[in-house]
Amino acid sequence: MYFPIAEIHASPYLIFFTALVVSFFTSMGGISGAFLLLPFQMSFLGYTSPSVSATNHVFNIVAIPSGVYRYIREKRMLWPLAKTITIGTLPGVFIGAWIRIEYLPDPKNFKMFAGFVLLYIGWKLLKDILTKNEKKEKSGQIKANGFHRLAVIEASIKRVIFTFGGKEYAYSTLPIYLICFLVGIIGGIYGIGGGSIIAPILVTIIGLPVYVIAGAALLGTFVTSISGVIFYQILAGIYPQVPVSPDWMLGALFGSGGFVGMYLGARVQKFVRAVYIKGILAFCILFISLKYILVFYNF
Repeated sequence: MYFPIAEIHASPYLIFFTALVVSFFTSMGGISGAFLLLPFQMSFLGYTSPSVSATNHVFNIVAIPSGVYRYIREKRMLWPLAKTITIGTLPGVFIGAWIRIEYLPDPKNFKMFAGFVLLYIGWKLLKDILTKNEKKEKSGQIKANGFHRLAVIEASIKRVIFTFGGKEYAYSTLPIYLICFLVGIIGGIYGIGGGSIIAPILVTIIGLPVYVIAGAALLGTFVTSISGVIFYQILAGIYPQVPVSPDWMLGALFGSGGFVGMYLGARVQKFVRAVYIKGILAFCILFISLKYILVFYNF
């Protein structure tokens, strides 16, 4: 099958099932899967123009709703956090999209940038796994009887307090707004909306449970991806000499596979221990980041 905007030939079955498998695992940790599909498109399919980032946003728009729906249905959507992620990342996504086109059009430089971003995320996840007290992971398997459902106690401009799994959690909103803004810039450049990068940070740095942040991170990614696609379309008119507009057909095909994968991943997440979810993500991220960095330095 030929995709004219991306200028590539690829099997639709390969695209669909790759997105399904990737999204199944990554959606458990609140990551859409776009961060892994980007190197797949660039390295395996040969889609290296700046429009690949916009196509990734299309994937998010099509794929994420199924996972978000599942988390909402199971009453594990932390709405105050979703609001913070969305508001914080939106301005950064716009800035990141402009930087991607203006300063990072060269695929080699972009791969190096993506490699270091993924290396940092993977290192934080791996560190969290290695230093985690095993006793704290005993509650990793969440039962389906509703006992561990989320309950928000306080949600204000300054802080949010909630309970989950018999434990109370609290966080200040201002630092998360700031982190989301910076992450939004990175996400805008990388084409993943920002929410995908914030998920590991919320788990490893802020200390929130992965079972709670997953839905909020995906919802934030969905909203910012819609804005990202619109902004890329605007930039396409400003930079007519650069291929910026998304390949809608390719993005929709990836998204259809992701739609199925995210629903299934969100459905089974509560039965998988947090340490295993983090381990899968850390392995994938570190593998790709090292590959990109080594290729840039001709190793």
